[in-house]
Amino acid sequence: MTTSSHDGPALVPILSAGRHRTPRSGACFMEFASYLAGERWSDHPACTHPALAFLARMVNDCTSDRERSRLAELIPSVIGINGNDPRVEILVALRAATSALPIASEQRQRALAVGILACRMRLEGIGHPADSELAARIDGAFAKAPLAARWGQDFIAQNVTATRDRAVSRMAESVIRVGVLGIAHACSPEADALLREVLRGAIGDCRALLGGASVEDRLAGAGALEFEEAVVARHSHNRVPEVERLLPLRRG
Repeated sequence: MTTSSHDGPALVPILSAGRHRTPRSGACFMEFASYLAGERWSDHPACTHPALAFLARMVNDCTSDRERSRLAELIPSVIGINGNDPRVEILVALRAATSALPIASEQRQRALAVGILACRMRLEGIGHPADSELAARIDGAFAKAPLAARWGQDFIAQNVTATRDRAVSRMAESVIRVGVLGIAHACSPEADALLREVLRGAIGDCRALLGGASVEDRLAGAGALEFEEAVVARHSHNRVPEVERLLPLRRG
């Protein structure tokens, strides 16, 4: 376990799966975000949009122990990304679903296809402007899973899609969950890397709508040149210490 000097914290939490009551037992991605943002220790901090935070928790828990520490470089970039734009949860869900559809199991492919179509309809319903990059991503995912795409179209044609905000939020969360699990359980040696890129892409999607600094800007602003290899420790009076107090993050 990594320890600090006498005037620093007792330890630096290690990125690990699940929820942790205190930093002594480790930290998940969003707990670390709350830690760096100066909030109360929580995996549901106010500094990050709930949909993006949910994706981050799922990616954290589904990434292998060996690769989980590589997520650390993305932690600063989720801090301060929050807002009420109804498109955010849909775009996060689409990022996860379109990435997972080509490699997920057949059962999950069907659920993902329905989710993608329902999310696209929701975006159109709330007046989201045409997005060529998103359209290409959806078309590309469907081209790699044509049977699932046809199944999803038949399902949507015969069923009413959710329109109420709470129902849409539940749908988006379900799509995110199925997408992340679809990637994690796929027979792919690149699953960890793809999960990391899904999270990175979703952060970019959210930043485009809600604002917030990029990963690179946040790292430069903090003065941390190697954030993947370091985390900021906190003083007992709950302040983030100076850069010279950066402590190494042990790889999982």
